[in-house]
Amino acid sequence: MTHTPFSPARRGGLLALVAAVLFGLSTPLVQRFGLGVGPFTTAALLYAGAALVALLLRQPTQREAQLRRTDLPRLLAMAACGAVIGPVALAWGLQRTSGSSASLMLTLEAVFTAVLAWRWYGETMDRRVIGAVLLLLAGGALLVVEQGLAGQVQLLGLLAVALATVAWGVDNTLSRGVADRDPGQVVWAKALLGSCATVALAFMAREALPGWASALALLAVGATGYGLSLRFYLLAQRTFGAARTGSVFAFAPFIGAAGAFALGERSVTALMVLGGALMALGVLLHLIERHSHAHTHEALEHEHAHSHDDGHHLHAHQPMPEGAHSHWHTHAPMQHTHPHVPDAHHLHRH
Repeated sequence: MTHTPFSPARRGGLLALVAAVLFGLSTPLVQRFGLGVGPFTTAALLYAGAALVALLLRQPTQREAQLRRTDLPRLLAMAACGAVIGPVALAWGLQRTSGSSASLMLTLEAVFTAVLAWRWYGETMDRRVIGAVLLLLAGGALLVVEQGLAGQVQLLGLLAVALATVAWGVDNTLSRGVADRDPGQVVWAKALLGSCATVALAFMAREALPGWASALALLAVGATGYGLSLRFYLLAQRTFGAARTGSVFAFAPFIGAAGAFALGERSVTALMVLGGALMALGVLLHLIERHSHAHTHEALEHEHAHSHDDGHHLHAHQPMPEGAHSHWHTHAPMQHTHPHVPDAHHLHRH
């Protein structure tokens, strides 16, 4: 079997890490550019930016599986949780607490995502993965304690941010069901639904229109921190599974805290450094994960982007296409041994 340059765990971990960096940096930026802007308007601008960048990144039908009508209920739920409740709660909370403490509270998102992925999809959680999750949570807890000792935690603001993490945890787990679709199309559909809903809510709440500078800045933050970040997140889920992607994504709060520091919040302490080190160690555990054993694949039919050099896609073409392509295909039953993670082909029980 031909091996890719990166193991599935390393490739998925790096994709999730890129998503975490992009999203983490967006939190202090939303606080800065969203100052004085209503929470519904802020959410609408963020996801309008995400929709624009997703529209530019959609792939041809022969390269990626397309969304179907049966995906609509899932997309509506994803938009409600991830593009309405999550960003609105975050925007409201950011106006009532510090950027650092809000960023660090987002660590809770990993907990909800991992637990829901375990319960809904039966994803495996071996000792190394559990250890990585615990390290990330311990690091996040230390960072929240540090903020509390510094007297910068405002309860209502942090509770709103915690509500955002619950909403995004549900959204992350729901998105696993469409991770094999074209990520540009998924981001575009979710962002468009979310921005339309929040525009309507902003109108009903009679929120004032933002200045052009704030609007353009929030659109740009939404394009990178929400649009591109979600694209990389979906690609990581496709490769890595929902629980592991959510766990590595827990590094985003530390990135957000570092971004807040760069923007002027001079509050670095020994606890913050220790918390960041624990979170970095947790990410490292994910990147070096190697899960391998003899396993059996049952007969399976589905559609997703794939290539013919991974030992799983053995069906014939005339002529054989080069690189990634998408079409409905059948997997015959087979048994083999190789390193794997809980992707679409490896959801077997342990």
